[in-house]
Amino acid sequence: MKNSIFLIALLLATSLTAAQQAPVERDSTKIQILDEVLVQSIRVKPNAPITHSNISKKELQQRNLGQDIPILLNYLPSVVSSSDAGAGVGYTYLRVRGSDATRVNVTINGIPYNDAESQGTFWVNLGDFASSVENIQLQRGVGTSTNGSAAFGASLNILTDAISQNAGGQISNSFGSYGTRKHSLKFTTGLLNDHFEFAGRLSKIYSDGYVDRAFTDIKSYFLQGNYRDENTLVKALMFGGKEKTYQAWYGLSKDELEEDRTQNPYTYDNETDNYWQDHYQLHWNETLNSNWSTNIGLNYTRGKGYFEQYKEGRSAMDYNNLIIDDSDVIVRRWLDNHFYVVNANATYQKNGLEISSGISYSDYTNDHYGELIWGSDLAVGTHIRDRYYLSVSDKSDFSIFSKATFRLSEPIQAFLDVQGRFINYSTTGLTSNRAPIDINETYKFFNPKLGLTYTLNSNNSAYISYARANKEPNRNDFESNGEAVQPETLNDFELGWRHQGKRFSWNANVYYMQYKNQLVLTGALDNVGEYLRENVDNSYRLGLELDARIAISDQMALNSNLALSQNKIEELIIDRDGQLHNLGDTNIALSPNVITTHSIEYTPNTQFRVALIGKYVGEQFLSNTDTEASKLEGYFVGDLNLNYELKLDKVFKSIVFSGMINNLFDAEYVDRGYTYLDTWSGPTASEVQGYYPQATRNFLVGMTLMF
Repeated sequence: MKNSIFLIALLLATSLTAAQQAPVERDSTKIQILDEVLVQSIRVKPNAPITHSNISKKELQQRNLGQDIPILLNYLPSVVSSSDAGAGVGYTYLRVRGSDATRVNVTINGIPYNDAESQGTFWVNLGDFASSVENIQLQRGVGTSTNGSAAFGASLNILTDAISQNAGGQISNSFGSYGTRKHSLKFTTGLLNDHFEFAGRLSKIYSDGYVDRAFTDIKSYFLQGNYRDENTLVKALMFGGKEKTYQAWYGLSKDELEEDRTQNPYTYDNETDNYWQDHYQLHWNETLNSNWSTNIGLNYTRGKGYFEQYKEGRSAMDYNNLIIDDSDVIVRRWLDNHFYVVNANATYQKNGLEISSGISYSDYTNDHYGELIWGSDLAVGTHIRDRYYLSVSDKSDFSIFSKATFRLSEPIQAFLDVQGRFINYSTTGLTSNRAPIDINETYKFFNPKLGLTYTLNSNNSAYISYARANKEPNRNDFESNGEAVQPETLNDFELGWRHQGKRFSWNANVYYMQYKNQLVLTGALDNVGEYLRENVDNSYRLGLELDARIAISDQMALNSNLALSQNKIEELIIDRDGQLHNLGDTNIALSPNVITTHSIEYTPNTQFRVALIGKYVGEQFLSNTDTEASKLEGYFVGDLNLNYELKLDKVFKSIVFSGMINNLFDAEYVDRGYTYLDTWSGPTASEVQGYYPQATRNFLVGMTLMF
């Protein structure tokens, strides 16, 4: 199967080359920048009927002092980010419109990044990746993602560094609270002989974390080679690295939180997550003539790693009788995976018509296994590193898509996007609990999107859109619900208005996201800290999003966004103490009804910038039952960001000084948690909560030498 991937790619490349017409002179007003062809099939234009935000390299670098991408995106509309260790480094998370990482479709240069099996996004494996990003587009709602799993909350499309015309480099160092530090070296040769460029980055990030022992140690790299002529861009990339993170996913109980909010219930010295991940991408972009452009993308991702855990007084049956009953053990639970992707698309543009069509195919294999590395009382014949469970998974994902933008009349532009997606997922063997897992499921989905944009004048436009998405369950869903788990369906309706003025710009949109069989969080966690989910028949998200920028003067600007929403299960029936209870309509877990951000920026000149940022997240529930015990209080956090560039003409081009004071007002807050029913401690079930405390006032300072 894997060899066939590259055969398909070769055939596509051959056919596209054969179709190439004679080269034409490059007209920058008509032909798109070749770098952008990589994401052309999944990005939307400013006037598209898709709710979106764009983040530039400059905006990212202003706050890039070592924290992960979810933290850097925290101030976008409807976004809430969090971290296990509390300091924004290590295991970090992004939620959009109440939807977690399994609903946010992340692509890097058009290549799916979400783990195919868990559907999650593990930013800890992309240390300092923001330093190698050209720009990001966040599409809220279903969006226009054509590669990878369907997006139920948002699509996050990342484009890596573009070609640099001139040679240069930078050395970045930053330091801050909790022993946080980042060291990064970045270089580019610039264009050699007007055709070739080589660039790269090496980074190391370390943090002790706000939570005790919750350290993170990340080493990462990014390398790319580029070839460019008038009509061709070939990009070869390698990026990845290695991370070691002390576990903090269990959080704290209410009593522990009140006693000492920095404590960590894990005490074993090496209770760590260890993972290596390397990505290899090859992209060939071709401008055939003034109308046609093509892109072929190949990807291979190699991932392998484990987390180590100490457990007391274990049962022999739980470990395949490798130990004697009541033995203490140290185990490692491994993932060993390979991920292959082929993308190919072609785009036609003429007289206001743009059509982009293509295919995407991926194949993912993953071995899950656990090994015993120590036991206080081993069974006869047991050897260190003997395995006590094994399961093997394979997932193939094929999609064919086409999207078109065309004018119905002078003021009205239409958008149409259709995708057929075909998935096969199989796994056999035993889970970590030594329960049989034997799955062989096939899914066929049709995902249409359509919309209209009405341009009133050069400053104002309105849009309306409808999108349908279908999504398969992930591995955890099968483990917790068995074969009864159902795929999900979403109908997403969006209505918006955009105003772009010289001093005042704003966007407003209303959305209604109607779900069938939505997999909502139960509030509980599995034995590795992943949230458990279950199907509910009918649910919805209804919201209003506003964002605006006001240029008070040439030096001062205000930025604000507001998200108001209702996130409801229409009828929830639960089993508690052997009786069924109909709770009626309830709030969907971890879905705040209010999220708002406000900032003021002062830029007296091109060298200095200061920004004061405040974010409020309203109350939310840790479960879907609306109980008072599961309510998480709202919180407000303020940050201060400073940047100063010292221009030089010798040795270095400039020196950039940056600083961040996070949680300026020293709030003690919790932004995420979990809850489960204790059915074994007493005659009736009781709720138990866990909380993830975030850091109080802390700082980061950095200096970048540009040469």
